[in-house]
Amino acid sequence: MYQNPYNQYGPNGQPMFDMKESQKHFEDFYEDLFIELCKFGEIEELNICSNLGEHLVGNVYVKFYKEEAAKNALEQVLGRFYAGRPIIAELSPVTDFREARCRQYDQGDCARGGFCNFLHLREVDRRRVRELFGAQRKLYKKIREKEREERAKRRRRSSSKSRSRSRSRDKKKRKTQRSSRRERSRSPKERDGSRKDKEKDKDNKDKDKDRDRKDKVKNEPKEEQSILETAIKEEPIEPREAVLSNGEAANE
Repeated sequence: MYQNPYNQYGPNGQPMFDMKESQKHFEDFYEDLFIELCKFGEIEELNICSNLGEHLVGNVYVKFYKEEAAKNALEQVLGRFYAGRPIIAELSPVTDFREARCRQYDQGDCARGGFCNFLHLREVDRRRVRELFGAQRKLYKKIREKEREERAKRRRRSSSKSRSRSRSRDKKKRKTQRSSRRERSRSPKERDGSRKDKEKDKDNKDKDKDRDRKDKVKNEPKEEQSILETAIKEEPIEPREAVLSNGEAANE
């Protein structure tokens, strides 16, 4: 990912940039990368290799405080480009960079040079590192405070709900206790009177129900009577024996 300008040589066989320009380029690259990766989580370490070997050239190692942040950064960085080149990202098993660093390079001289298999990590100006990590601490301190406030609000809401429920339960219990105390404080005659009153109320309710039923039956529309039924009611038919006796008398 990182292309060291000091390793770019011109046609004369000499590097195209001097050490000061290459260091400035490196620090600008470090700052841009730190600001972009800081969005995915709090960074613990950011190391950039200056090795020349194929398996280490331009490698960047980022260590987050949380594994979730590393997974999030991996998902977000894949498929993106930097300086016209695709970013190839993967999770690294290395967690302690002190053991992977080249001690000879840290002391100032490595016999293997840029093709050493240990990490040659470039140093950044300490002031700039302090500024970047200090700004990161302030940023995530605010984020943590907001999260704490939200948690406290949720707890207050849950506690207020539980309190309202407990208060309603306490009210019901108090009402039942008061009613039970009143009944106990009454004399047996008063208790019998209250029972009789309750029975009377039940009887009155039953009577009211019966009256309502009767009223419904009266108010129901009557069925229309047929013509034959009306004729029978108006002109009753005499019995057959009486008619025959009158006929026989006439013939005689």
